[in-house]
Amino acid sequence: MKAIVKYAAGKGNLGLREVPEPFPSDNEVKIRVEAAGICGSDLHILHGDIGIPMRLPVVVGHEFSGVIVELGKRVTQWQVGQRVTAENTRKVCGYCRYCATGNYNLCRERLATGYAFDGAFAPYCVVPAERVHLLPDNVDFVSGALSDPSACAYHAVQELTGIEAEDVVLITGPGPMGLFCLQYVKTNGGRVILTGLARDQERLALGKELGADVRVDVENEDLKAVVMELTKGEGADVALECSGAERAAQEALALLRKQGKYTQVGIFGAPIKVDFDQVLYKELRVLGSFSQKFIPWEKALAFLALGKIKARPLVTDILPLEEWEQGFKKFEEGRAIKVVFTPQE
Repeated sequence: MKAIVKYAAGKGNLGLREVPEPFPSDNEVKIRVEAAGICGSDLHILHGDIGIPMRLPVVVGHEFSGVIVELGKRVTQWQVGQRVTAENTRKVCGYCRYCATGNYNLCRERLATGYAFDGAFAPYCVVPAERVHLLPDNVDFVSGALSDPSACAYHAVQELTGIEAEDVVLITGPGPMGLFCLQYVKTNGGRVILTGLARDQERLALGKELGADVRVDVENEDLKAVVMELTKGEGADVALECSGAERAAQEALALLRKQGKYTQVGIFGAPIKVDFDQVLYKELRVLGSFSQKFIPWEKALAFLALGKIKARPLVTDILPLEEWEQGFKKFEEGRAIKVVFTPQE
């Protein structure tokens, strides 16, 4: 079968290759992939600066949905024909303090689908049965493929940061993660200032449709003036940095009020320089949010089924695997918000 493979370390070295069709081991399920989305981390894989452990060569792709077509001989909780999606956590130790407390996304031995194990930019993939989640009947495959970034946003906003009604929340970066975080903030009654670059007009416009109270083009508008006017000179209550850009991190820290909260969601891919004394002088709470786990997946799917969180409006391009280069290029250049591949075409 044809799959998108990272075949060697370093920049580039990604291409459509012929690979063997996978088959499930005793505790795995085989899924026919109906939809698979490009994640921002896939761009870091392309450029060779991802900090997540990889084993090469590997089929890339970890945001997906599909149909179970085969069960391992010890799998009893799933049935062939069920519509599903799956977490990208593939292997953990099972006994460290993080695994023991349900925080297996932080296990030091964690290996993930699409990084260390073959992923979903292919017609079929296999995953452990315990990482599978049932798609609600009213959630289509394309929306279901985006349950991964939605679960990541739920983890960042709901589980880690916490938003109170009327909080002014600065979200830097109007990409998929920023747009999902925006929606979760709005479900809590927060007010959102969404920022982007001049090239991000389409993304910022979608942000308005999804509930952003204020949108700022930081290349042509004075972000500080906007934040201070809205907060009567205090600064934002919360900053969710979703862009992975050094300038955005610097601005977010500077524009938080004293005792504000900062959560890092985007990946930088390299060390950055920020004025960390602001954390001390303003008694800021600084958090990082990495990946997701079981409860965020279940909650993200429930929000999708209820229509409280919308995934389909983020999808601008649906392409066959053969057009993967076009999809990656449009996504990286900001000409697409979310690109989804349909490996069965």
